[in-house]
Amino acid sequence: MFTYITLGTDDVERAARFYDPVMATLGFIRGATEADEVGYGVPGDSRCRLWVTRPYDGSPSTVGNGSMPCFEATTRAAVDAFWTAALANGGTDEGAPGIRSHHPNFYACYVRDPDGNKLSALCERPE
Repeated sequence: MFTYITLGTDDVERAARFYDPVMATLGFIRGATEADEVGYGVPGDSRCRLWVTRPYDGSPSTVGNGSMPCFEATTRAAVDAFWTAALANGGTDEGAPGIRSHHPNFYACYVRDPDGNKLSALCERPE
């Protein structure tokens, strides 16, 4: 169901000091370290499943700011349908379906639900 989940932080180094030992108790490791984020996952997995990051909008993190469940979609049409249904049922647009710069097959959309929670749907398969 989930590709990854993000959580907001204003201090990445402090967050890493917390998450490194806490995640280790569950068998997860830090798989990525960047200036603005750290990522965690299962050893041997090709990606991190939890990212702790500074909010991309540059504002201070708050409960929910920087957090975004990303739901795996099996096709690009499913991403399109997710976005359309969200807008048709009270959601707001945060980024129409399309290829993003992360890699050539990163096809995603972004919406907010009626409560303001940010959600994404993602297909990483070629069309």
